[in-house]
Amino acid sequence: MIHPTAIVESDLPSDASVGPYAVIGTDVEFGSSARIGAHAVVMGPSRFGDDVSIGPSAVLGTDPQDLKYDGERTELRVGGRTVIREFANINRGTSSSGRTVIGTDCLIMAYVHIAHDCRVGDRVILANAVNLAGHVMIENDVTIGGVVPVHQFVRIGMHAMIGGGFRINKDIPPFVLASGYPLKVAALNSVGLRRKGFTSERLDELDKTFRHLFKSPGILTGKASALLSDPDCGEDGEYLARFVLSSKRGVIN
Repeated sequence: MIHPTAIVESDLPSDASVGPYAVIGTDVEFGSSARIGAHAVVMGPSRFGDDVSIGPSAVLGTDPQDLKYDGERTELRVGGRTVIREFANINRGTSSSGRTVIGTDCLIMAYVHIAHDCRVGDRVILANAVNLAGHVMIENDVTIGGVVPVHQFVRIGMHAMIGGGFRINKDIPPFVLASGYPLKVAALNSVGLRRKGFTSERLDELDKTFRHLFKSPGILTGKASALLSDPDCGEDGEYLARFVLSSKRGVIN
């Protein structure tokens, strides 16, 4: 299962598959059924869950591209069943947080770059050539279209969907569809939410909250504060309001 031209300096599970000319450095751990493509490079310290697939020529676990990095021990962590396609590049963390983390069941498509100290949740889809700067936080069930740069320290809320080709320089609220130049909240991500099992009743409540925050007149933070004082706000509405109020970079509107 390990091609004779591959260079492997870490112990791998007996069921691992490693393609031609792949390089796996020291201090790399894989769970069961790992699949590493031809010419891929995986450096440590790095930890991967079960059933992870790494495409040809992907480069993972290398030093962060940060001038403050001074050789300190940091790591990359990737959850189980995540697929990382060809030519993707994911760096380890810096002393700021110590690690870069990718969740479970993610799809990281070709030419994606995930920089140091990023946190990517579960079931996240990053389409071709998405570029995450350092310290980006992406919550669960987010989808980002192709060729999207994301500014450092941006936070993207759960179940958000961002169209391809747009630039993200502020936080993206949860549950929304974002598009346009400059990037704006276009609509509630209704189709994506239905696919994730949201009931009609839950969607109706979210739609009311969405319209109050993003379609009615007034200052966004003021509307979010008012929403929190409403006893009928609901769990999703409260989460959305708290996301807006906790933003440090500002939220697209």
